[in-house]
Amino acid sequence: MKTFFLLFSIFTIIGCNQTTKIAEEKIPVEKNNGIGDGAVSPAVAFAQNIENNHQKEKFMEKEAVSFDINLKFGGQTRLQGKISMLTNSSKVRLDKKDGSSLIYDGSQLFIKPDTTKSQGARFDIFTWQYFFAMPYKLTDPGTIWNMEDPAQFKAQEMETAKLSFEENTGDSPDDWYLVYQNPDTKLLQAASYIVTFGGTSVEKAQEEPHAIVYNNYKNVEGIPFATNWVFYNWNKKDGFGDQLGEASISNIEFFKADEDYFAKPEHSRLVKE
Repeated sequence: MKTFFLLFSIFTIIGCNQTTKIAEEKIPVEKNNGIGDGAVSPAVAFAQNIENNHQKEKFMEKEAVSFDINLKFGGQTRLQGKISMLTNSSKVRLDKKDGSSLIYDGSQLFIKPDTTKSQGARFDIFTWQYFFAMPYKLTDPGTIWNMEDPAQFKAQEMETAKLSFEENTGDSPDDWYLVYQNPDTKLLQAASYIVTFGGTSVEKAQEEPHAIVYNNYKNVEGIPFATNWVFYNWNKKDGFGDQLGEASISNIEFFKADEDYFAKPEHSRLVKE
């Protein structure tokens, strides 16, 4: 049951990702509690610092990136395949090990072969690519940042800040995320979160918080990527609890996409749900 709640929880992030306006120009940053003309708050500076240490500018200069994912929950394989995406997340492709594929062309989602069951398709196409790109999306339009008290991660104290959203941002603007920055590497270490997707109240959502932890960073063309993700139960008092799942990320490569790479393929059908 806990695994189910985790998977359901992650899905809310999709709403923010899908509804974020993508533009070629530099994404504007929400400036909260500014400390002077042109200045940003310490919390926004915290988020910008993580993005900068993840080499966001270099990442966004690339056209597309792909990676292999091997995801397990409760000891059972949840997903194996290759995810490809434009670095601005506007188009995504998932080629699963079972031979089926999901292609999001920027406005619609297709599945092939056309006889493939589409249950969970939108979840798969958006969720995992979002977690991969998360360090580069912290200051997307509609984000609101506030500093929080330092928190323990294992035996180490880390700076944290709370990410919430402006009204009408994504499907669940009442959600929040507590972001941890590693004090040594300055990279994204973890993010805990609640979910109000599907009409769940904030009070109810706060009974089931979860967290993703980013481990084993490796550089690809000078850009750091976590090659191990671990999912946990989480609460404010005790921090990280039982482990729920884990993902291995490998074969990270930047590439230039052919014109039809993210286009509707033959023998596919539209996923409406």
